[in-house]
Amino acid sequence: MLKKIEAIIREDKVNDVKEALAEIGIVGLNMFEVRGHGRQGGIKLVGRAGAYQVNMLPKMQINIILSDRNLEDAIETILKSAYTGEPGDGIIFVYPVEEVIRVRTRERGQGAMMYPGDIDSKKFRSAVDINMP
Repeated sequence: MLKKIEAIIREDKVNDVKEALAEIGIVGLNMFEVRGHGRQGGIKLVGRAGAYQVNMLPKMQINIILSDRNLEDAIETILKSAYTGEPGDGIIFVYPVEEVIRVRTRERGQGAMMYPGDIDSKKFRSAVDINMP
């Protein structure tokens, strides 16, 4: 079964998250600039004209489609690389994905999600190396 991770994180943590995901073999992802707020309700800024509330903060949304077996590795990687310990670090949603179809080849399912050097090929290569005499 395939899953979709939708991670909403701080803008300044995007490169850290991308690099950490690439290290574990997450090759395909999408990113969007989004605005919003969570539990903290935004931030209060104080300037010459007084204090005001900014409640729609800029964030980045990262979308990844991957297999069940890689889900926890990807989540743990995002959690570690997006963490600052301050309110507003972000949130991760996980959804089931019913079908994936690659337009160019018409491949469906897991085959449509495979990339050279991705997390699945790295895990397969590691399993082969371990089992070699």
